[in-house]
Amino acid sequence: MRASRVIPGLLAAGVVGAGAAFVIGMRNKSPWLQDRIRTFSKQFASEALKTAGQEGSTNGVVLHVGRSSGREYATPITPLPTPDGFVITLPYTSKVDWAQNVLAAHSATIVYDGVEHRVTDPRIVPYAEVAPLLPKSAGIVRALFDVQEFLRVTHAD
Repeated sequence: MRASRVIPGLLAAGVVGAGAAFVIGMRNKSPWLQDRIRTFSKQFASEALKTAGQEGSTNGVVLHVGRSSGREYATPITPLPTPDGFVITLPYTSKVDWAQNVLAAHSATIVYDGVEHRVTDPRIVPYAEVAPLLPKSAGIVRALFDVQEFLRVTHAD
């Protein structure tokens, strides 16, 4: 068999295998995988922040204050607007620092579609509570990665 046919096949199998390992790791909430993804995400957050929150972008930014440091942070997120605020998918669970900061402060600012929204009453809720508010695509992502927790916030206005 020719190497020109074997190598692309091996590469494709490797990509499929890596993708399957990623999905399985996320569904099982693998601490090892989630730590690696969070580290990677933090390194590239500045790139994501360049367009997040701007008009027309599906990504937003949550502005929050560190529980211990008192520092202000900007974290890219994908907020899903609801009639009374936003729902944010938590694929890494509610234990991520930014979510814990928002919960501790009882408020934050979400920049979405070019507008700053002051939000309050943050709470962790299950999928069943927010399912009727979410677009079908969010349900697919939730099912694929077995997301169980969502952060729901209410407009402060």
